[in-house]
Amino acid sequence: MIGPGAGARVMVATRPVDFRKGPDALAALVGKEYGGDPFSGVIYVFRAKRADRVKLVWWDGTGLCLMAKKLEQGGFCWPAIQDGVMRLTAAQLGALLEGLDWRRVHGGRRPIAPQIAG
Repeated sequence: MIGPGAGARVMVATRPVDFRKGPDALAALVGKEYGGDPFSGVIYVFRAKRADRVKLVWWDGTGLCLMAKKLEQGGFCWPAIQDGVMRLTAAQLGALLEGLDWRRVHGGRRPIAPQIAG
């Protein structure tokens, strides 16, 4: 998939937004409504009123990126609609974008170096 990397920080806007908005308008919304910095590298995820559409906006260091996806069948599993944003892990974002239940994805394990007996 072309898009955000595995170590990305992800924030989901829980209220639906007007999906006619482009990257600049969504970036402005990040600063105005959510108090975030759209140029920080954090991925901001937006939903439409219809649960089958999603838009992501993030700064990749060279420009503002916009990714949009519409599921052909079913809908995305969204958090409850409330004011503000909530944080997801990169793995949870991957599950969300596949149309899976992101709540079933948990943080990975930290690698542990093998201990040498002796």
